[in-house]
Amino acid sequence: MSTETSSTTWLTQEAYDRLSRELQQLIDNRPAMAQEINARREEGDLRENGGYHAAREEQGKQEGRIAQLTQLLRDAKVGEAPTSEGTAGPGMVVTVRFDDEDEETFLIGSREETGTTDLDVYSSASPLGQALAGAKEGEQRSYSTPTGKTVTVTLLSAKPYRG
Repeated sequence: MSTETSSTTWLTQEAYDRLSRELQQLIDNRPAMAQEINARREEGDLRENGGYHAAREEQGKQEGRIAQLTQLLRDAKVGEAPTSEGTAGPGMVVTVRFDDEDEETFLIGSREETGTTDLDVYSSASPLGQALAGAKEGEQRSYSTPTGKTVTVTLLSAKPYRG
């Protein structure tokens, strides 16, 4: 498996296509959003115009999503699931055992994959994803949760995602 930077996101072709369509729809909606803001602006006093402020807020959300999708799609590795087994990383379905003996199987990838798989998806940038990066089967790794608790996991298996 090739070494990837932390900004690289692995996506299936299906997820990439879905996100590309969403991005295009948001871009295509810009003129309609601008028209909505102009219509609301003409309703009167902007200090007391809830419709205008709501439209501006919606525009901000859409522009934020456009920026997020643009960055994600630019940095994505599409359909290039790893081919070798045994090492955790983006595009791998891993099974881990936590220090409390619970086992979990999930995909290391993008949260955007959640619509394309029944597996839970953990980002490679998450604390667990970062801890597992490069781990070999049987290897133990530790990471800190957002609450500050240290958790130890053992990588039981790592297999390429086959969609």
